[in-house]
Amino acid sequence: MTAQVFNLPDLGEGLTDAVIVEWKVASGDTVAIDQVIVEVETAKASVEVPCPFEGVVGELHGAEGDVMLVGKPLITVTGAAVADTADGAPAAHEQYREEERAGSGNVLIGYGTGHGPTGRRRRAGHDRPRETESKAPAAQMQTTSAQPASTGDAVKVLSPIVRKLALDGGLELEGIDASGGHGVITRADVERALEGTSVAPAATPTTGGITRIPLTGIRKAIADKLSRSRAEIPEATVWVDVDATALLQARRDLDASIDGVKISLLAVLAKLTIIALQKYPELNSTVDTAAGEILRYEDIHLGIAAQTDRGLMVPVISQANRNDLRELAERLAETTELARTGSIPAARLSGGTFTLNNYGVFGVDGSAAIINHPEAVILGIGRIIDRPWVVEGQLTVRKVTQLSIAFDHRVCDGGVAGGFLRTVADYIENPVLALGGAR
Repeated sequence: MTAQVFNLPDLGEGLTDAVIVEWKVASGDTVAIDQVIVEVETAKASVEVPCPFEGVVGELHGAEGDVMLVGKPLITVTGAAVADTADGAPAAHEQYREEERAGSGNVLIGYGTGHGPTGRRRRAGHDRPRETESKAPAAQMQTTSAQPASTGDAVKVLSPIVRKLALDGGLELEGIDASGGHGVITRADVERALEGTSVAPAATPTTGGITRIPLTGIRKAIADKLSRSRAEIPEATVWVDVDATALLQARRDLDASIDGVKISLLAVLAKLTIIALQKYPELNSTVDTAAGEILRYEDIHLGIAAQTDRGLMVPVISQANRNDLRELAERLAETTELARTGSIPAARLSGGTFTLNNYGVFGVDGSAAIINHPEAVILGIGRIIDRPWVVEGQLTVRKVTQLSIAFDHRVCDGGVAGGFLRTVADYIENPVLALGGAR
């Protein structure tokens, strides 16, 4: 009987491992070519892996919750009834490998909690045009949003890791509020519920009430990236208070004047940042430590720090400098919504050259942010509130905010960083000066 071993495929984006979230098949099941056999969670997204063989499942080479390495055995299929190529290799498997090497997007199917049942499995890359981005450093892995169908009114917990976390914490699944799309309970929902209860975790009664949460998936990716940033980048932070009264008025005026497109405050801030950054190209850089070189980019690939149910994400708007304010506002709205619902393609979570962080949404004034490695700068803006301010020698109340940047001291000195920050501040205090020719 022929036995074929299918290894965990290359997941793209430089990812080397994934956590098994849920097996869709068991030993003895019959599988068809392209049938989804397992859901895994990577540092970028949740993805479903289809099988390139048909036959009977002989062995699953990992349990739910295990970390699997790319290239290691994932599943063995026996009695594979597939046509052979001239060299004896299964045709379906060869086609699968060709698609994987070509980056066709047919290999992995990613999904987020913001989408309902599709009624059928879609192969990514065939139902929508591929996105081409010149000069963007991001890899071009494509994913398609799809959500496994559910039945009845049962509590929806797609991940056994989430289910175990809830049960170990002594929580009833029916009592957890689901923020995910279509009532799906996410890890963030469970963690919020745990924070609001005094029940000691049932699985760890002898450890002083400590709940152990595996550092995997996107949480591990965040930890690794920020730890690397702190270890490698000699960063410095500067900040300034700014009168944002004119900014808020400009945003209100623009909202009603650009073809009916809603212009968010974040879009205006992003545009002002881009205009200022073009005057200080030193900051649109990364450092190649191995080569001992600074890589300065012509285009600005703008990352937007966003807090989501899956953790901190930094979706990237590629070549943001080529968009006018209206186009930027539309792309920003689309990108942040995809990140919020967990359905953003993995390729749009990397390749940034500069990050904007609106931490004011958390009700705080300032932050010494950690640079999003391997970038060189992160610009943050705090909440905008009424504060006393001196205008033309008179004390008055104005809308005031604080700007701060953390910058890599290897790419520039304080004069450049301070000049950039002061320019952004000047634009915020007089946005018409910057936006006059940018619409």
